[in-house]
Amino acid sequence: MQVNPRYQPTFAERYPVPFFFALLDMLTVIAAGAFAYHYRFLQFEMTARYNTATMITAIVVVICLGLGGVYGAQRGQSFWRQLSVLVMCWTSAAGVLLSLTFFLKVSDNYSRIWFSMMLFSGATLCLLLRFSVFLILRRIRGSGMNLKSVLLVDSGGQSASQLSSGKTLDEDGFHVRESLAFSQDENWMKSLVSKVDELGVHEVWLCLPLSEGGVIRSIMYALRHHTVAVRFIPEWGDIRLLNHKVSQIAGLYSLDLSCSPMDGPARMVKRIEDVVIGSVISILILPACLVIALTIKASSPGPILFKQYRMGFNGKQFKVYKFRSMVVHTDAGVTQATRNDVRVTKVGAFLRRTSLDELPQFFNVLQGRMSIVGPRPHALAHNEHYKELVESYMKRHKVKPGITGWAQVCGFRGETDTLEKMQKRVDHDLWYIDNWSLWLDFKIITLTVVKGFINKNAF
Repeated sequence: MQVNPRYQPTFAERYPVPFFFALLDMLTVIAAGAFAYHYRFLQFEMTARYNTATMITAIVVVICLGLGGVYGAQRGQSFWRQLSVLVMCWTSAAGVLLSLTFFLKVSDNYSRIWFSMMLFSGATLCLLLRFSVFLILRRIRGSGMNLKSVLLVDSGGQSASQLSSGKTLDEDGFHVRESLAFSQDENWMKSLVSKVDELGVHEVWLCLPLSEGGVIRSIMYALRHHTVAVRFIPEWGDIRLLNHKVSQIAGLYSLDLSCSPMDGPARMVKRIEDVVIGSVISILILPACLVIALTIKASSPGPILFKQYRMGFNGKQFKVYKFRSMVVHTDAGVTQATRNDVRVTKVGAFLRRTSLDELPQFFNVLQGRMSIVGPRPHALAHNEHYKELVESYMKRHKVKPGITGWAQVCGFRGETDTLEKMQKRVDHDLWYIDNWSLWLDFKIITLTVVKGFINKNAF
């Protein structure tokens, strides 16, 4: 009987790369501590007290980096994702160290300049190290080395096509050896196993629609004797997604398909933005509002403000305020204002054309019922009319409605006399919700100031 030679682990298996990175991070902090000491005291040899503090700092930093997942697999992640995690971990380490000095009552024993310089220089060196490694690995992988081979199961969707033709996939550390067309044929499973054996791939990526989710169990069973990594990449072509991501709910993983991004810290940031900017603008526009109010009162009988219920965040109704731009009338239907509408007063035409009729809505913003930036609120009757005609129409209400929005600065404001125009407006609103950021809000506010007050589509 032939005896198989005893398994000998490779050097990388004996000493995993994360071990060296952790060791290198500790040395980086120690070097940063020595540099900061020389910068503060003009001496190279640190005292015992500062040596101890430096070692504790190095240990705390490495623990925070480890808990943050920095020493886990980074293959396929963008550098910006890695950068954000590093910043978060170093910030957490700084918080832990400051807490230790406070509770141990030793903060007066150390120089604040030394402490700040050590953290700053250490974090900078750590970021530069990661960036250098990222560029080196990208260049190596771009030349065809250090790649994980992949067998792609293709059901004919967009994800599989993107992965097959993706130019940056190699730079991310993966290489698609072959694509295997998915089939319901009973022999297809055998051909999948044969391909895995033949190609010797590291991973199998299943690009399947959710309707084929039941097949995944059969695939997993067929590959039960193999050690390849299996990943499920759903094809979303037939589903309109909104802020989709993976979450952890009650200890279980959740694949979020349609969720609002305005949750947690983002919701707080959005509210601070509304309160600060809304308060400043409300003070600045107060004289203009007084002049407009007097003009409306003198030009036509009726109230100064037009109040109407609209649908807001999570489908809750609220009363929106606008300067009245039409003669007092009753309209229970879905008749939108049109160009040359006889109901619009002369003063109202000017207000609508310049968007000055929207100014009272800053009071809605301060009330917390609206945001400065968000999908424009439609009349309740319009919602009932269009929710059956426009796909994902009601998803606009997953965030607070806004005085201005992405659809408006892109030209989709005013009359929506065709279904196509309303679809375009909704598409832009959903894009804004799915891509929200503070900087996007600032961009929309700037574009509104530059070109939003006078618009050819307004009347």
